[in-house]
Formats: sequence, C-alpha cells, structure tokens
Amino acid sequence: MSWTTSADLRQQVRRLWERGELLSALAGADTVFPRRLVLKCPSSAEITGRFEEVRQWAAGLRALPHCRMEMRDFAHRVFGNNCLPQAAWLDSLDDALAMIGKQRDAAHFRQMLDYTGQHGAALLPWLARKPLRALELADSWHALLAVVSWLAAHPRPGIYLRQVDIPGIDSKFIEANRGVLAELLDLSLAPEAIDTSHSGVAQFARRYGFRDKPLRLRFRMLDPALAILPGHGAADISLDAASFARLAPPAQRVFVTENEINYLAFPPVRHSMVVFGAGYGWEVLAQAAWLGQVSLLYWGDIDTHGFAILNQLRARFGHVESVLMDHATLMAHQHAWGEENAPIKHDLPFLTPGEQAVYDTLRDNALRANLRLEQEKIGFNWLSARLRTSYEQ
Repeated sequence: MSWTTSADLRQQVRRLWERGELLSALAGADTVFPRRLVLKCPSSAEITGRFEEVRQWAAGLRALPHCRMEMRDFAHRVFGNNCLPQAAWLDSLDDALAMIGKQRDAAHFRQMLDYTGQHGAALLPWLARKPLRALELADSWHALLAVVSWLAAHPRPGIYLRQVDIPGIDSKFIEANRGVLAELLDLSLAPEAIDTSHSGVAQFARRYGFRDKPLRLRFRMLDPALAILPGHGAADISLDAASFARLAPPAQRVFVTENEINYLAFPPVRHSMVVFGAGYGWEVLAQAAWLGQVSLLYWGDIDTHGFAILNQLRARFGHVESVLMDHATLMAHQHAWGEENAPIKHDLPFLTPGEQAVYDTLRDNALRANLRLEQEKIGFNWLSARLRTSYEQ
C-alpha cells in the first residue's frame, strides 16, 4: 500500500526535528504553523475497489494524536456517504513536538534560550542556526558562556589558558571545547579582539590573544668544530622558536630532514648542522632570518606529499635545495618502494625541473600506482656517498 500512514506522518515530523526546524522555531526562526504535511491518499478506483482497506486507513489517521485531519465527503454506491482524510495538518509547534515526543528536549532548549538572552544575547542567532548542536552542549552551556563572558571582559589577555581564573572551569575544559568556543567567540568579541590571521583549533590561543606553548625545534651540529656545548659536538639540542631565531650559528650549510632516526643518525659534515623538520608547518624556521644566509637543504620522502612539503619550504626560502629526492635515488631503491595513501595531484610551482619530473612520475603513476619511497628506507651508504660527493666532510 502506497498511501501515507501514521508512521509516515511521524517520520515527516522527525525529519523536521533532525533538520533543526522545530527548535529553530523556538528561537524565532520562520517556521509557519499551521503546517501541512504530505499525505498520499487512495485514488477513486482504490476507494471503490478496496473500500475496507481504505476505511481502516482513514480510521488509523483519525486516531493519530496532535495531527488534524482535513476531511472530504464522498458517496459510495454501496456504503453511502462517507468522509476520508484529504490533508494532514500540524496546527502548532507544540503539536509537532508532542507528536514525536520531543517536549522535554524542547523545554531544555527554551531554558538555554532564556539563559543566553540574559548572559550572551549575541549568541541567540547561533542557537537558531545550530539548535541540535546546542542541545548536545546543554550540560556545559553555562560554562561555555562563562568563558565567552570572561574573554569579553579580558580581551587578548596575553596569558596561558592555564591562568584563566573562572570558578568551576579549568583549562582542560577550554581546550576540549576550543572548536565550539571559537564559533561563539567570533560572534561575541569585538573585531579587534580577534586575530583573523590564525584559525582552526590548533591556533585557538593565538586567535584570541592567549600565550601559546612555544614551538620548539631540534638540531644537531654535524661539525665538531661548531659544537655549542663544550665536549658535546653532536648534542641533540631543542630550542623555542625565538631562541632558534637568535642563534645564528657559524654553519655554512643546514640540512632539514623529516625523519627522526635519519636526523639522529645523520653523518658528520663539515661546516654543517641538521634540523629535525616539522612537516607542513614552517613557522619555527620562518622566524630565523639567518637561514637566508646559509645553504639550506631539504631531505624528505620521495612521494607527492614530500614534494609538496619541499614546495612549501621553498615558498618561504627560495634558495632551498633538495637532497636525495631525485630519479637516481628512486630507481636505485626499487626493493624499498611502498604505497602512498591519498597522494596529491595539484601543481607545485616552486619545484625545479628535475624535481618536477620526479613529481610528475609519481602523480601520473608512470612507474606504479601511488608509488612512494620513504626516506628512512634509503640506504645509509647511499646517503654517505652522496654527502661525500657533494659536500666536503
């Protein structure tokens, strides 16, 4: 039977709930009542030929609470004058909520609206746009508004999240809710309190003026003559970004590698140092202006993402060169070829012609689908030989 049933009508109302339309109506959004539901009725032939089924169908709809049936009269040649539903109506929001048993959830949302109107009226439009998400946050809503109010009163505070002093709220709560807090703060704070150059959960602190955990960078001097710590020529040293930027060591050459073991095992090279890279984030290196005065060499995986990282680094330091990311290295290590998950395909404008040729080989699957050669699988003797050939040791 293709006629609309009571269950079908309830499902239509559930879909209104799932789209947030019913709760949005509580927040003042335009949701018109009475609201007509979709009702597929029996045809004239079906009424004549299947009258008992039609009668039971009509009785089931008339028994459905909180839904008004608009009836029409018709005459049956055997059963005489009768009435059948021709339209189904929700007369009010309360009827819609009662029909699917959502009165309690709606009551909680009304309480959130009332509280927000008193303590953060700028967020009422957010509640109207995302009512179901708001309902998920009902238990922590007061605390979220307390954080928003605190930042409105202390814009760009210049302290660590751990130092925020709000009764009953700790930094773990703020950190765990950075995503939704960012949405609420963007609506509540004055424009000058938001640094729009920073976005995303990872940059929450910088966007709203908190002190962020310092970015750190690890490096080793590859020439004992350049040792920073007496008696520890190959010491593994970690510095915050600002200190690294002021370092300016007497190195002529800086290698950057993405693999920690390769970084730790990198062989001695005269006048050189090696830095443990940071993938797609180059904020630490970018602050060190002295890197523009030395030879800068990047060693990454021979895969599409490795070349994308090289491309990004060269966008910041135009003089960077690649190491062991060439066709000869790729072909000499066929036994170590692996597969890259989700390779990229877009153009990388800062590659050299040789690098571009290898990148095209990878993205075009010229040798094998999704081919990659991870840097840690390159033979150590191959690395040492390249360093001896290209750089004085």
